[in-house]
Amino acid sequence: METIDVLIVEDDENIRTLYRDALRGAGLRVHTAKDAAEGVTHALAHHPKVILMDIMLPDTSGLEAVATLREDSWGKTAKVIYLTNRTDPESIFTAVEQGSEEYVVKAHTEIKELINLVRLASNL
Repeated sequence: METIDVLIVEDDENIRTLYRDALRGAGLRVHTAKDAAEGVTHALAHHPKVILMDIMLPDTSGLEAVATLREDSWGKTAKVIYLTNRTDPESIFTAVEQGSEEYVVKAHTEIKELINLVRLASNL
């Protein structure tokens, strides 16, 4: 069985740790980044199977980070799941326009559901 590499780009350390531990507990290989720059650098160097990208990051938005990834030949088809509490139409539209696999509102999503979304996205 193929190991699924997941990159979590999340500035909130508690949330990052919660998702990291849950995904590792589900048998996934997890890497983390605390901001967009670190996330983009890691993603381009290691090509994770799925990227969980927060939208509101301290250095630049997750939407802008994914736009940067999409400029790379590997990044054009990278599997991205947005993690956010933003529900404004502009953010959702931009995420869909960029070809994200999912747009997950953190406050409304159980960890088990997130694990299933990651597994589903890794098989696309």
